[in-house]
Amino acid sequence: MSLALNLPRVRALSPVLPVVAVVALLALPVAPDGEGGAGPADALSALVVLYCVVRVLRDRRRPLSRTAAVVLGLPVAGLALAAAGASSATAGLTGMGRYLQVFVLVPAAVVLLVRGRSDFRLLAWAFVGLALCQGAIGVDQFLTGTGASYQGEDIRAVGTFGPTDVMGMATVVSFGLVCALGLALGRAPVRRRAVAAGCALALLLPLALSFSRGAWIATAVTCLAQLLLAGVRRALTVGAVLIAVSVVLVGGFGVGSAMLQERIDSITRVTDAPDQSVTDRYTMWAAAVDMWRERPLTGVGLKGFPEQRDAHASLALSSGSDTEGAGAAFRKQPLLSPHNMYLLVLAEQGLIGLLALAGGWLALLVCALRGLVRARRSGPGLDCALVACGLLVWQLTDFFYADIGGPSTVLTAVCFGVVAWWALVGGRFEEASARCR
Repeated sequence: MSLALNLPRVRALSPVLPVVAVVALLALPVAPDGEGGAGPADALSALVVLYCVVRVLRDRRRPLSRTAAVVLGLPVAGLALAAAGASSATAGLTGMGRYLQVFVLVPAAVVLLVRGRSDFRLLAWAFVGLALCQGAIGVDQFLTGTGASYQGEDIRAVGTFGPTDVMGMATVVSFGLVCALGLALGRAPVRRRAVAAGCALALLLPLALSFSRGAWIATAVTCLAQLLLAGVRRALTVGAVLIAVSVVLVGGFGVGSAMLQERIDSITRVTDAPDQSVTDRYTMWAAAVDMWRERPLTGVGLKGFPEQRDAHASLALSSGSDTEGAGAAFRKQPLLSPHNMYLLVLAEQGLIGLLALAGGWLALLVCALRGLVRARRSGPGLDCALVACGLLVWQLTDFFYADIGGPSTVLTAVCFGVVAWWALVGGRFEEASARCR
């Protein structure tokens, strides 16, 4: 009888379950010495896109609204020009395929498969569950000294992503924290909001132990934005709780306090006494700008940054980043991107590509915020609005310090899909609120 009662619910959620499976596959361990190529989650994301194509052909109807098609398809023009200008056809096709996966195809598939706010919340909880899983592994790595190398000790929390993708766990945990905070600030039952708030607090520790300055900054900016969007009074209350928990974790228990303090202080020393990683980043930023100046409209072509880096970078750039620990042997990881998504697009795709990509992101942000205003006025969907706006703010902030690449990139694609659904479907029309609950 229990099974029979649960079957209708399974059928109701079946369209979005493949996307949940993509998120879940990111909990699988990555090969310690892997090169960061396509993994199981990437393969499944391709099948999800194919599944959507079959559904669209079977239903014989226009799958996306005109606005959604324009916003999601905007990057294609810049990508086509940049692919044509690549140094080889192979580089152009592979680069274009990756960009289409992350910013066009997978987000469109998520928009098509999420049928309402219950599906949206299921995906948000999947983000939280993945973050808790990776975060628990990261905390264990710190406590047992089995993480990635940091200042001569194998204590950096990287989860299952290994030392070659030190931003992987930080990204996953940040997404989970943003989703949990958005769910906690909504108007769901008290017990559900309490669980979400507890998850958000629990994820602060692994985020701290990731020693990722970019993730810290993006998460701080995003959480502040979510709190203010939810209401000033609530922002002050939750902010006080977060500060108290941080003081207890770092001051009371001494959780990596010396190293955390040094890492935090290094954020303010980026101009006075930068470490080598900051110097490398600034040098690659300058190289990206120099490439853009050569071809301002179309850039040097997809996959062109690694090939032209040495011709434009100064002697201050090191030969690579030292990585080891978390089950991997020592290796020198080459610096193949500027670690700034905006400068990477500017260098490889020029102004046309940057305006196309950033224009789509700005349109999503505006539509998501308009949906949030409607949700605050009408009631239902506030948690979805805060999650969507938070994820987009985090991603756009983090893009100042990171770019796409590595196994966790497919989660960025799902993130943009979640945001796009709220911005273009779920939060767009008040009269559709009953259908989207």
